[in-house]
Amino acid sequence: MPRAEPADTTRPVILVVDDAPEALRFLTSTLEGAGMTVLIAIDGLAAIALMKNVTPDLILMDAVMPNLDGFETTQRIKASPAHQHLPIIFMTGLTDSEHVVRGLNAGAIDFVSKPIVIDELLARIRVHLATSRVAHGSQLALDMSGRPALAVDGAGEPHWLTPAASEMLERLFPDWCATSGGLPDPFLAALRRLQASAPTPGARLAVEVGERTLEAGLLRCTAAGQWVFRLSERHEGEEKQLLAAQHGLTSREAEVLLWISRGKQNREVSEILQISPRTVNKHLEQIFEKMGVENRASATAIAVTTLAR
Repeated sequence: MPRAEPADTTRPVILVVDDAPEALRFLTSTLEGAGMTVLIAIDGLAAIALMKNVTPDLILMDAVMPNLDGFETTQRIKASPAHQHLPIIFMTGLTDSEHVVRGLNAGAIDFVSKPIVIDELLARIRVHLATSRVAHGSQLALDMSGRPALAVDGAGEPHWLTPAASEMLERLFPDWCATSGGLPDPFLAALRRLQASAPTPGARLAVEVGERTLEAGLLRCTAAGQWVFRLSERHEGEEKQLLAAQHGLTSREAEVLLWISRGKQNREVSEILQISPRTVNKHLEQIFEKMGVENRASATAIAVTTLAR
């Protein structure tokens, strides 16, 4: 089997917080065109609610918004130890020095003035992402030490496994042991297929092992070229029940969200569930409303996080 090459870059997840629909459309199109995954929140309260379920790589924060402005939102985000490392860039028409100082004091790392110059914005995002990943990546193995997680190189060869991951794999694959130096063959094959597809954080793979399913969710690629995965195992049907219970969804809505979280497009979901694409769209509208999100990427990110817990 050909060996997959290590990824040179990751597809970063950017949370855009802005109450202007035209700004959200413009930034979503621009950032996705630059190879980034975009989550959106229409105000500070929505951003804080979203971040209870998913942590982006960087936040673009509008300064002036109703309900909760960008300054207070940034302070609340930075008050959480889990989010103190996140780079936040202010987007503002407020160019007076007092507003810039206020934003930086709230915890922002940088600011860009509106109207936004795209080349400048993308350059600032890339610089801050690189700096953040180098600083945060060294802590990742320690942060994951009590969870079933592992890191591999671009060819699927393990860099490290947490004790919980070793125990899980040894239990599911009795002929394999952590001292073998590699990974169980069925898991390794699935892992390499996923790596070859140029996945983004949140992508998942599943391997059937008897009556159980081993799943691995991609957390991130570090600056050192490590692909970090969190492992989990489930009985058939557990995922759908978990999504339905956690987010107040019907059984069919949970099925749609589950397949969406696995990277399936609407037409593929309609074929799998034997319903029309129009019905899939209607279910997605209800899912977005119940989950309090604005788009597919946000719903997928939350679903992946729910299933990984």
